[in-house]
Amino acid sequence: MTTKPRILTGDTPTGQLHLGHYVGSVKRRVELQDSHECYFILANIHAYTTRVDKSDEIRRDSLEIVRDYLAMGIDPKKAVIFLQTEVPAIFELTFLFAMLLPFNRVMRNPTLKDEIKVKGLGENYSFGFPLYAVGQTADILAFRAHSVPVGEDQVPHLELTREVARKFNQLFCNVDEHADDADHEKLGGVFPVPVADVGKVGRLIGTDGVNKMSKSLNNAIFISDTPKQVKKKLGQLYTGRQSMTEPGDIHNALFQYVRTFIPDEARVAELERAYAAGDNIGDGHIKVEVAQAISELLAPMQERRKQFEDDDDTIIDILKDGCARANALTEQTLAMAKDAAGYGFFKRALCYE
Repeated sequence: MTTKPRILTGDTPTGQLHLGHYVGSVKRRVELQDSHECYFILANIHAYTTRVDKSDEIRRDSLEIVRDYLAMGIDPKKAVIFLQTEVPAIFELTFLFAMLLPFNRVMRNPTLKDEIKVKGLGENYSFGFPLYAVGQTADILAFRAHSVPVGEDQVPHLELTREVARKFNQLFCNVDEHADDADHEKLGGVFPVPVADVGKVGRLIGTDGVNKMSKSLNNAIFISDTPKQVKKKLGQLYTGRQSMTEPGDIHNALFQYVRTFIPDEARVAELERAYAAGDNIGDGHIKVEVAQAISELLAPMQERRKQFEDDDDTIIDILKDGCARANALTEQTLAMAKDAAGYGFFKRALCYE
């Protein structure tokens, strides 16, 4: 335990991480791991909501994400990386929090609606699919996190978490309903009311130029992509501009990439001026320059990742250590919540082999 502010965030193992993950959340995590107490969850049970028949793939993807974390700069000596399925307090709190949320409130979550639409689930989803929205509140509150680095699309999930924290503290800890969110712990609440920490790029558009970058939409650049692959994918980015001399919209998808990945601010300003003026500069030229900048960003990540490519033992050791540290904190949280809610009868301890 430290006196640093605590954060919780993570990823559902659905395959390799991509640039959208990096700029939307992971880059921010790397920045925070020196100044904050950091817990990074691999939400592997959430992956079962749509892939219950692919448990081997989920296990593989969980290990691959740890490799991606290490490649992107997360240090397991500074941050805790752990598996959701190895932290039982999360599941006990999920069940408790489900009692605090009306079903129709969960189903109004816009992120949940979007996922049902994007994944083409229609009415053919398990009961566990909407339940995972409640589970995310438990993921966060089990660690009594003060902030959550997230992409823009995850903010509605966090609002649900904030509602649960307020309701629990008001119902079981006598925190006044008019109390400021920042004061809940000071007033005796078990849970802080966490805030969203949205990265500089809240939502990176994919290489289709329209939708958020996503593996399932086949519009993602992965950190393992070669310079040739990056160049080819960026070449597909649609801008709607017809000619080199036509004034261009510097708020299109291409210029989100320019501002995100070209580190020289003077060069960014120069490209924006020339493009907006129709100053004989083509989309293709800019795409090549952006592709080069992305490949330069990815190169050291790819080198770091190679160190762990065939080393499952090290990855498992990192997770085992992380799970032990995660359980030490969440068991404390669970005991506090059970005492407050009136069903804490005696202490328990987890046993590891």
